[in-house]
Amino acid sequence: MERQIVMDSGSSSVGEESEVVWELMEVMQTIGSYAGFKKTQRKECLNLVRRLKLLVPLLEEIRELDKSTVSSLGLTSLANLKKALIAAKKLLKNCNCGSKIYLAMESEAVMCIFHAVYDKLNQALDDMPYDELGVSVEVKEQVELMRMQLKRAKRRTDTQDMELAMDMMVVFSKKDDRNTDSAILERLANKLELHTIADLKAETTAVRKLVKQRGGQNETIQQILDLLAKFKQVSGIDETVSLDGLISTRTLQRCQSSLIPHEFLCPITLEIMKNPVIVATGQTYERESIRKWLNSNHRTCPKTGQTLDHLSLAPNFALRNLILQWCKKNSVELPKKDSYASTDNYSAELMEEISSLVQNLSSSQPDLRRDAIVKIRMLSKKNPENRIFIASNGGIPRLVQLLSYPDSKIQEHTVTALLNLSIDETNKRLIVREGAIPAIIEILQNGTAEARENSAAALFSLSMLDENKVIVGNFNGIPPLVNLLQNGTIRGKKDAATALFNLSLSQANKSRAIKAGIIPPLLNLLEDKNLGMIDEALSILLLIVSHPEARNEIGRLSFIKTLVEIIRSGTPKNKECAVSVLLQLGLNNSSLTLAALQFGVYEPLREITISGTNRAQRKANSLLQHMSKCEHIP
Repeated sequence: MERQIVMDSGSSSVGEESEVVWELMEVMQTIGSYAGFKKTQRKECLNLVRRLKLLVPLLEEIRELDKSTVSSLGLTSLANLKKALIAAKKLLKNCNCGSKIYLAMESEAVMCIFHAVYDKLNQALDDMPYDELGVSVEVKEQVELMRMQLKRAKRRTDTQDMELAMDMMVVFSKKDDRNTDSAILERLANKLELHTIADLKAETTAVRKLVKQRGGQNETIQQILDLLAKFKQVSGIDETVSLDGLISTRTLQRCQSSLIPHEFLCPITLEIMKNPVIVATGQTYERESIRKWLNSNHRTCPKTGQTLDHLSLAPNFALRNLILQWCKKNSVELPKKDSYASTDNYSAELMEEISSLVQNLSSSQPDLRRDAIVKIRMLSKKNPENRIFIASNGGIPRLVQLLSYPDSKIQEHTVTALLNLSIDETNKRLIVREGAIPAIIEILQNGTAEARENSAAALFSLSMLDENKVIVGNFNGIPPLVNLLQNGTIRGKKDAATALFNLSLSQANKSRAIKAGIIPPLLNLLEDKNLGMIDEALSILLLIVSHPEARNEIGRLSFIKTLVEIIRSGTPKNKECAVSVLLQLGLNNSSLTLAALQFGVYEPLREITISGTNRAQRKANSLLQHMSKCEHIP
């Protein structure tokens, strides 16, 4: 009977099939055109595009074969495949031009969407009547290969975004005094690829679209806006970000100056220049704007992207005179500017001073040497230009030698100067190449309280380069950091926690941290609410809980009870981290899941699935599902 119906409507079915296949090909073509996915999802996006391309031969065979009839099952299967491909296209488009900050914040939610797309594709391909559609054996094998890859991708647990976790936690924390730390913001901006003017402008556009999609302001949107404003400040862009169009007051002022010749406008601020200067590439900028750019640790020309051979700024007197003539002719008054006298000679005078101070680091006169170290410490903290000048004048080898000088205050000033210098990526490599790490670890063990804190911070900064993580571990730098976490000042504990988190991203260092006794001080941090370090402790625990030795030590009943208490009464962020740790423990040991139930975790988990953060809701749902499978729920 079904066959007869199909025969009567044959021409209609062929037309519908042909139309659907063409639409599928168009979707595939659009997907293939996407490029430059955001860093946090780039690997997953490229893998998905590569897998989807395996479907092209299938669509081509269906399109080219001449069929007089197609069953309703065939049409339905093609329609379901179209829905799955449209979902994939929407996801890839979001990862192509969406907000980088939002995609980093919601990386787990985005991964859930990837998994949902994998399920839709698998279901559509599973129901496909390949024989009826005339699909060859070779193409069927290719489709089956794709389906196997999708299933493996869904099972894979990728921890590549863990490196963002600590920095995101710090910058979004209102209590942590490091939330405006320029070094942390610079590091995060580099990871998210939001460190150039073009990047920040594109992100502003993406955030504007996100605000419209979400219908206005909520907590997540406000966090994104606040972080974007911090990134702009670090990059030297003087612009405020607001929800109503994201237009700054300075932008509005620029609109009134639309008739000003383009060459008179600073490429950074798009405002008329009152003090134009030339950089190494020959481009001209407003002195104040390019200073902010250089002081934000940039070594490139904002307009061309070229690396600057030097950071000297030369006044552009010819352009300055043309601007003055145009202003006089058009009755435009330039804002008052400082005289050139003090600024033009700034770089030359500073380089001369730094050269002299570096030479004094090797002086035989103790007072002269001490004075040079203190001044270099202050100068290296001030701006990136100074950090480059100090390194280029040979300051780093001399400072590394002074780390072993038998004077605790000189050691303190020296390790702090190296900490400041290490903000520059090139300097990180030079400091380690000069053999600084063993001496820094020695000061971490035996220095003054401030020297120990800054030694921990220096190891954190240096270990931002993966190769340095291994070096710190090999030189036995983990145990003194654990000791500082246990016995240091509050600032010392924070610096130690940040360094240990970063170092524990290396698999070998996880084992070293566990053997050094990291778990007891982490448990102490969870129980002492006055320290305000519950998030840091839980983040490190979540990182090392994948190690069997850690699970054995963490999985004590007293710790499970502490976790349940945090899940019940902690802050939203505390709850999110605690649920994540408990989930990891429970997946590897169902008896711990039962223990959590006995301590009363069930009702708080149900509450979190309704009112928790997005990530906490997902983790709580996963934990409840696991409990259900374990049949531990009465």
